[in-house]
Amino acid sequence: MSYIDWIGFIGVFQILLAYFLNVTNKLKHTDLSFILLNLIGAVLACTASILLKYLPFIILEGIWTIVSIILLFKHYKI
Repeated sequence: MSYIDWIGFIGVFQILLAYFLNVTNKLKHTDLSFILLNLIGAVLACTASILLKYLPFIILEGIWTIVSIILLFKHYKI
């Protein structure tokens, strides 16, 4: 696996971990750890998609990043 694969793998793993923890009621969607897992995961997955020049996932992960940033601001009520 290349370094790009590892970046994408770690990012997707974080997003899926956040989802799994939410579904199993270990984290709420409003918990800071849930928001950060999604944010960091989306940034990593988006970075890998940019390096691969794969536009559909650049859009998907870019929007996921933006939504996570909005949730982070809401969490801190900025």
